Amino acid sequence: MNADHAVQLRLLDLQAADTVLAQLAHRRTNLPELAAIAERGKHGVDLHNDAIDAETRLADIAEDQRRLENEVDTVRSRQARDEQRLQSGGLPAKELEGLQHELVSLKRRQATLEDELLEIMEVREDADSSVAEIGAKRAALAAELAELEAARDAAFEEIDAAVALRRAERDSIVAEIPADLLALYERAREHGGGVGAAMLRHRRCEGCHIELSGSELTAVRSAAPDAVVRCEECRRILVRTAESGL
Repeated sequence: MNADHAVQLRLLDLQAADTVLAQLAHRRTNLPELAAIAERGKHGVDLHNDAIDAETRLADIAEDQRRLENEVDTVRSRQARDEQRLQSGGLPAKELEGLQHELVSLKRRQATLEDELLEIMEVREDADSSVAEIGAKRAALAAELAELEAARDAAFEEIDAAVALRRAERDSIVAEIPADLLALYERAREHGGGVGAAMLRHRRCEGCHIELSGSELTAVRSAAPDAVVRCEECRRILVRTAESGL
C-alpha cells in the first residue's frame, strides 16, 4: 500500500488523538470518586439495615412500655376501688380480710410493675439514642455522598469537554486520510492494544520498542517514501521521520 508521506505523518497525529481519547475513557471509568461512592453506597446499605433493626427494636420496647403502663394503670384502678370499698365500711369480716389481702398483693404487683417500667424506660432511652446515632450517621453519609457526586459530575463534565475536543480533532484528521490507509490503521490498532501507528525512532519501533534487525532495516531504507511499511514484530504501521536514523 502507498500513501503520501505527509499523510502517513498525520497517522501519528491520529494515533495521538486516539491515545488521549483512550486515556480519557479510562480516567472516566476509574475516577477515585466512583470507588468512594460505591464504598459509601455499601456503607449506606449497612446503615439502612442497622436503622431498620434499631427502629424495630425501639418499636418492640415501646410496645412493652405501653403494656406495662396499661398494667400499672389497671392495678392502680383496682387498688383505688378496693381502698374505696375498704373505707366505705360495713363489709363482712371474711370479705374484709380478703380485700385487705388483695390490696397487699396489688401493692406488691404495682411495685414490681413500676420497677419493670423504670427498667424498660432506661432501655428505651438507650434504644432512642441508638436510633438517633444511626440517623446522624446516615445524614453525614448523605452529605458526604452529595459532595462526592458533585465532584464526580464536575470531573465528568471536564472529561466530556476534553473528549468532544479530541473527537473533533480526530474527525478532522480522519478526513485527510485515504479510506484504505485508515482501514489498515484501524485493524492494526485493534490488534495492537489501541496503537495502530508508531514512529520509527532511532531504528526502533515506538509501538513495541524493538529495534529493527539488519534485514528489516534494509527493507525500510529501500522502501519508497510513499510506501506504507509495518513493523515485523507488532505489525503496526511504521511512520518514518527525520528521527528514524535511516
